[in-house]
Amino acid sequence: MQRLKDRISIVTGAAAGIGEGIARAMAQEGANVVLFGRHDTVKKTAKDISDLGQKAVAFRVDVANASEVNGAVQQVLRQFGKVDILVNNAGIYPEMLFVEMPDDVRDSVIDVNIKGVWNCTKAVIPSMIKQKYGKVINVSSVTGPMVAAKGETIYSASKGAVSGFTRALALEVAEHGINVNAICPGYIDTPGMRNSASGMGMGPDEYIGKLAEGVPLGRLGSIDEVGDLAVFLASEESKYITGTEIVIDGGNIIQEQKE
Repeated sequence: MQRLKDRISIVTGAAAGIGEGIARAMAQEGANVVLFGRHDTVKKTAKDISDLGQKAVAFRVDVANASEVNGAVQQVLRQFGKVDILVNNAGIYPEMLFVEMPDDVRDSVIDVNIKGVWNCTKAVIPSMIKQKYGKVINVSSVTGPMVAAKGETIYSASKGAVSGFTRALALEVAEHGINVNAICPGYIDTPGMRNSASGMGMGPDEYIGKLAEGVPLGRLGSIDEVGDLAVFLASEESKYITGTEIVIDGGNIIQEQKE
């Protein structure tokens, strides 16, 4: 039995990486998946999902632009009549030391990682309240809420904000039958992660292998595994879970870090 049959799900930042993994997993479980992305590549991802006989459509949306978000959500509501699931996944992560970071780079992270979550949730929540049902899943990170690294000050701050937002919103909307939770990924094998290899003077496979050496489970997570977790949080199996952050990192943050 498909756990999300006939549910309407919006996934932001869905063109590739974790967002794509979540969109594919939800489509496989019977959801009508609406992919939001800043670039036209999101349309190809939606087509690839549709070509498998699953249900997916795409909208080119900049989550930092409240007007674009509101317009797209209204189109979704007109087309499908409801939104059952919102996955706030879109995020950016420039690495730069605090003293070197220009204000415009700082502001771009705030716009996408914090305001984007705010804009999409604000656009969707009224319809969820009206129908007395909804699942909001925010993709946060272990970085910020639980651990930190040099060069990730603004990213850490933004994800800490997402965690606080998750807890507070969960309290506000619980009476309306809406669950709000966060996924906190650690090292996940994504195109973005592989693109970081060049900055470390390594090839992608070498870089991924090096990162995996320090993970207790001996490997990086996959986008499919994050998708599986998102499906659980979107399903009725998690109906008594709200305001919670779930770490998916192969056990990485529970160990002492060795120099």
